[in-house]
Amino acid sequence: MLGSVVAARFELGVGRRLTGRGEFDRLLRGGARRSESGYTFYLARRSSGPARLGILVSRKHAAKATERNALKRCIREAFRLEQRALNGLDVLVRPPYGAKAGAAMIARLRDMFARLGS
Repeated sequence: MLGSVVAARFELGVGRRLTGRGEFDRLLRGGARRSESGYTFYLARRSSGPARLGILVSRKHAAKATERNALKRCIREAFRLEQRALNGLDVLVRPPYGAKAGAAMIARLRDMFARLGS
């Protein structure tokens, strides 16, 4: 019960995430690739349904798990705020190496997500 309340409240439930290796591979191999400001986006349009997000952050991006998790939180927050404009789009995001999590990162990603949706 609690999971459905959280999903409804923050609008980033299981239906809004890319899950499983197959979905990631589909985007990495067959999705449109766009790079901007060091960020790499792999995109695939679906005929219906909400926008879905996948995140690729490795140890090369940040050695410490806390830093990697902070990067992922920023990406999820930017996506959550802009997901309405991305209707039916699957987006896989790989941040640049050395990216620093913070408000500036969220603002930059929101702008990029808004452009991807149009």
